[in-house]
Amino acid sequence: MASTIATATVRAVGKRLLPNRAALVLTPAAVNRIKYILEGKNDVVGLKIGVRQRGCNGLSYTLSYAQKKEKMDEEVLQDGVRIFIDKKAQLTLLGTEMDFLENKLTSEFVFNNPNIKGTCGCGESFSI
Repeated sequence: MASTIATATVRAVGKRLLPNRAALVLTPAAVNRIKYILEGKNDVVGLKIGVRQRGCNGLSYTLSYAQKKEKMDEEVLQDGVRIFIDKKAQLTLLGTEMDFLENKLTSEFVFNNPNIKGTCGCGESFSI
């Protein structure tokens, strides 16, 4: 099992972010952070997003390095960055915007997701 490389927060959004329901859209801040994370890692072709049972609301996203595209992975290529979405996470991410936020206390990827019904108080886990 691949190790997690970053933390992520999930936000429920009231309206659909993307009318075309793209699998995932990255903000410029997310693209820049992913390029920084992958810098100098020649054996890695991108990041992989998965989902696992965790937290008080049931599910949370995982981010790990990807050495190759697996058979059932959805591939998102944007601004030179490759993201692979695990088969189990594809429906939960449909139409989601992935952002990267940084302040004095934290730095993390944030998933602005129109599909989720609820999140826990800290935003780490969600339910569909």
